[in-house]
Amino acid sequence: MTTVCTTCPDLKAMMKKFRFRKDKNIAAIIMKIDREKLEVQLDEVHEDISIEDLEDELPTAEPRYLLISYVYNHDDGRVSYPLCFVYYSPSAAKSEQNMLYAGSKTELIQATGLTKTFEIRDSSELTAEWLESKLAFFR
Repeated sequence: MTTVCTTCPDLKAMMKKFRFRKDKNIAAIIMKIDREKLEVQLDEVHEDISIEDLEDELPTAEPRYLLISYVYNHDDGRVSYPLCFVYYSPSAAKSEQNMLYAGSKTELIQATGLTKTFEIRDSSELTAEWLESKLAFFR
């Protein structure tokens, strides 16, 4: 498999630390690709953010990767904190950008070791209801 972009070592360390965070709120790491360096880098970090507010942070015409630590309330009263990877590729993005992101997604998912991976094409899809419907599959 060919990897289009590498992942910044600092970002890899941050993702590993994020995976084992102890906070009991919704948090996210937004990642972007530096086209000159062909490297996945940190774009933004958000602590204690709603999914709807996170949607507002996404650019309308550029892809992004999101790592979301979510607070999931199960029907039986249990609470879990799943870590989710979301690949966001808006239809308004340039095809060259979408190819860069699509070509680097698998390596990034493997670097995080995540199984809960999802894709959205429009930022308005990113809602708590959407994420919970996706997470329901893993119950």
